[in-house]
Amino acid sequence: MSEENKGGNLVAIITMFALFFMIAFVTNFASPMGVIAKNQFNASNALSQLGNFANFFAYLFMGIPGGLILKRKGYKFTALAAVAVGFVGVGVQLLSGYIGSFAVYVSGAFIAGFSMCMLNLVVNPMLNTLGGGGNKGNQLVQFGCSLNSVGATLSPAVLGWLIGEITKDTEFIKAAPALMMAMGIFAFAFVVVALSKIPEPHKETAEEKAARLTGGTSVIKDIVTTLKFPHFTLGAIAIFFYIVIEVGVPSMGMLYMTDCVKNAAGEITSKGPGYVGGTVAGAVCGAYWFLMMIGRLIGGVIGGKVSSRVQTSFLATFGIALLLAAMFVPVKMITLFGYQFPLSMAFMVGVGLCTSVMWGGIFNMAAEGLGKYVPMGSGIFMAMVFGGVLIPVQGLLADKIGILNSYWMSIGLLVYVLFYALVGSKLKRPEIKVD
Repeated sequence: MSEENKGGNLVAIITMFALFFMIAFVTNFASPMGVIAKNQFNASNALSQLGNFANFFAYLFMGIPGGLILKRKGYKFTALAAVAVGFVGVGVQLLSGYIGSFAVYVSGAFIAGFSMCMLNLVVNPMLNTLGGGGNKGNQLVQFGCSLNSVGATLSPAVLGWLIGEITKDTEFIKAAPALMMAMGIFAFAFVVVALSKIPEPHKETAEEKAARLTGGTSVIKDIVTTLKFPHFTLGAIAIFFYIVIEVGVPSMGMLYMTDCVKNAAGEITSKGPGYVGGTVAGAVCGAYWFLMMIGRLIGGVIGGKVSSRVQTSFLATFGIALLLAAMFVPVKMITLFGYQFPLSMAFMVGVGLCTSVMWGGIFNMAAEGLGKYVPMGSGIFMAMVFGGVLIPVQGLLADKIGILNSYWMSIGLLVYVLFYALVGSKLKRPEIKVD
């Protein structure tokens, strides 16, 4: 490989890492914003998660179209479009703070979801390709996911600090500084991507374009063909469930640690057994994402030697054990690093270590052997991220059976991820030309 190619790949890798950071930083606004919605608008646990719902619902609409944009326009165009849409989406959320509208906030989260979907379409296959696929490709994706976790760690911590103690004055406007920060990051990223030279390994060739224009290929045909790979289809279902686990676990934890009852005047009349306020809750949930970062760094280091299948199956099992512990340990407060918080939340934080490598691992297992169908596979994969719409369902369970008991849903979904890693991910390639 020439020195020029090596330099170009390095710039591309750094750019993809930066975009990975942005995905989590913006996506993770929804959990702490849900706390604000619950208090400002007296929303239920289920309705407080509509920001998450809107963000992930957008993936259903953008997944396949985004894959087509990626195939026809390339990585650079898709990344620039995604950053621009993200800027608008966060701007709409910022506007909701000034006019005090929950509906406008949800609309902004929906717009931002389009951006997050498109960014995910770019960064995952690009890093997998730059790493050469296989274990090395997975290793690079895991390192990128580590930067994703940095953004995920900072987002709830910053917003939790802005929220502070839950009072009748806890409103969306308190989140304005964090939203302005996100818009600044989007603007800076647009300039960086525009000036970067991004490789285009999956952009359609002149022959493919001619075949498409003459009716030789079709979107439906490519979708059907991609879904003929059993390991990919089962992996897409695993991603659908994984998103609910990854986001639902800390979201329910945030609600548990800020749970309180208000009267008609908006004054706090009672607090839940796990109440610690927004600042501490944000820090604890930030620790969940921090452990996810640590896990991804470890996964990146050992990814060249330990397969995605082994990593994912082991951590899915460990995650089930931690959630059972969170549900059944005594209700008591502990002090760690100067923070006092519920013992159950210490186990919740540990789940971040377990979910750490699952995104990259599932994608790596599912994309293996797809060849020229990687862009369409990525589009389908991103569409399945709309599984996040089930997070309000977990919120509904929290309303009905208690916040901690809602983790039964997370456990059930982890069982499927374990099944996929052990059985469903085994490559059974049909007789399809992928070159």
